[in-house]
Amino acid sequence: MLSQIKEKFSFTPDVIPVSVPRSIGLTDLISGITELLPEGPAYYPEDELTDRDLRFLCSEIIREKIFRYTHEELPYSTAVNVTKYEENPDIHRIYADIYVEKDSQKGIIIGAGGQMLKRIGMEARVDIEKLTSTKVYLELFVKVKKNWTKDEKMLKEFGYK
Repeated sequence: MLSQIKEKFSFTPDVIPVSVPRSIGLTDLISGITELLPEGPAYYPEDELTDRDLRFLCSEIIREKIFRYTHEELPYSTAVNVTKYEENPDIHRIYADIYVEKDSQKGIIIGAGGQMLKRIGMEARVDIEKLTSTKVYLELFVKVKKNWTKDEKMLKEFGYK
């Protein structure tokens, strides 16, 4: 069967049988594709992982935790702005504002007795500590800014424009 496929589709030198449900041949497929791909140009120095600064990465980590733990309750009209970032040798102190468009969204993020905000902060802090390889003090504030997603100035301030 493989030889028939190779004859019919002569544009490829190899045919790799794959079964996704049984995870057969996936490693061979990935290796085969990787070998055929041309090496592209280096757009950044080898030791530079991203073109975004640490403040932005921290805000995205916090935002990711908000979406992870609020699930469908909260629409994606949430922004995080790191207002202060202090780097000390033993600890990084990060202060961030979480912006939502409605008071009801603020309540969802804070949660009963502040439990949701505490969970978001704890999980984000763990990931930020991994990123920075240092201890992190993280303080979060939830603010309502009505219709911020339609405000050009706010979009630019949050790095979306």
